Amino acid sequence: MKALLLYKDRDFDMEQRMPWNEAALTEDLGLSTLFDAMANQDTFLLDVAKKVIFTGSIDLDTILYRQEILRDSLANPSILRNAYKIVVDTLEEKRQNFWAFFSHRSPNSVLYGSNESMKIFVAKLKQLKSIADEHGHEFKSKGFSRLFEMLREELTDEYFAEIESHLTYLRSDHDVLVSAGLGAGNKGTNYVLRKPPDLKIGWLKRVTLAISRKSEPYTFHLDPRDERGAEALGKLRDRGMNLVANALAQSADHIQSFFTMLRFELGFYVGCLNLYERLKQKGGQICFPVPVPVHHRDHSFVGLYDACLALTTKEKVVGNDMEGEGKYLVIITGANQGGKSTFLRSVGLAQLMMQAGMFVTAESFSANLFSAVFTHYKREEDTTMESGKFDEELRRMSEITDRLTPDSLLLFNESFAATNEREGSEISSQIVSALLEGKNKVFFVTHLYSFARRFHETGKQSALFLRAERRDDGMRTFKLMPGEPLDTSYGEDLYDRIFVNSNVTKSRNGESYES
Repeated sequence: MKALLLYKDRDFDMEQRMPWNEAALTEDLGLSTLFDAMANQDTFLLDVAKKVIFTGSIDLDTILYRQEILRDSLANPSILRNAYKIVVDTLEEKRQNFWAFFSHRSPNSVLYGSNESMKIFVAKLKQLKSIADEHGHEFKSKGFSRLFEMLREELTDEYFAEIESHLTYLRSDHDVLVSAGLGAGNKGTNYVLRKPPDLKIGWLKRVTLAISRKSEPYTFHLDPRDERGAEALGKLRDRGMNLVANALAQSADHIQSFFTMLRFELGFYVGCLNLYERLKQKGGQICFPVPVPVHHRDHSFVGLYDACLALTTKEKVVGNDMEGEGKYLVIITGANQGGKSTFLRSVGLAQLMMQAGMFVTAESFSANLFSAVFTHYKREEDTTMESGKFDEELRRMSEITDRLTPDSLLLFNESFAATNEREGSEISSQIVSALLEGKNKVFFVTHLYSFARRFHETGKQSALFLRAERRDDGMRTFKLMPGEPLDTSYGEDLYDRIFVNSNVTKSRNGESYES
């Protein structure tokens, strides 16, 4: 039995390694907010969200397969949560099973502990099958349809009756029939537990069988006070029970592994449902993205917004549009505090969410898949650093290039601005040129005018230039519009807003005006 809710043909590998830049992605993209919303204070769901999002797929079929399942989940939230609760309760009851702690001591305790576990599993499997019977027709995805069909076909009433019959027999206090042979030194060998004869036959049949026997079996009775004899007989019984105990324990382990994987994979969709409900409360819109194969270059969306910002602010978050088909480089310039960093975060979040098989926070979204996502953001000054801030930026860039693979997405946020404009522009230009030659895609937020202007003059066909909108009165709309780089970021607007009282009249270039 397999859940197969994250991949069509295999279980999710819960032990796979996380990306080396997990911490940087979490910090730069604000992923902790996203994970917390998905977890809803559940540490297990938190772990699930991290593992699935950080190990997203580059296979189109896998992503579309998960999207189908997620659509079913959003359409049937109460059924999904009920199924997940059954699975969680199952594993919790198994964990609290007293005999599980003693299952290693003897075949008899293994048998008893496994029997108790199977009793729990059978009861919960019946509940899952009930969901499949009652609500299976409401799910349209291939993943849920296959799961429910498996539950209906494999967990028949006859199957449950047979299992419960065996479990009842193994729980009862009855004699044990064991066969054995004689080995070297007349030691017992080949111990096999045998099915006992049917004792419910009529008296006439028993008389007939007794008359037909050619010889009476040899019977040995232990004295009630023979402790050593009882101990030896117990060991013989354990040898006969060992195979049965191991077989039952393996069956219990198999079913437990099914519940364990089902909890993880259902947990991912429960986390998505938690996130959806939080975004819905905030009035945020979602869509299911259209993934494009890795070797294409496309980033086209309408109303894309930062999911994490939407989760943490009371204000409505501004979305942005972009048409980036065939573009390898996107350079974002413009006014300070104009929404450039927020836009960059929204692009990174949407990419990770799409490749995990999730919805994204936009009206529509389409992008090609990437083999990896890297971020290179400016860092605040750290007094513990042994070298300068610019050296630290170069070191982080070196770490990225050491692990870079073709068809990666790189997000730069005001990188290499810790040195002068000329040097920063030159270094940025060389790095970006090398990345583009390596068939990677780059989004670059910058105030380095020379750097931005150089690509605007030489690479217009494969590059897109966006500029944070600023109205004539200095107001930021937080919208990014196509526009060539300007040699100002309007820092004076911020100065006026922060340091100058709006009622004070001041002079600029010999002219007086009301600020």
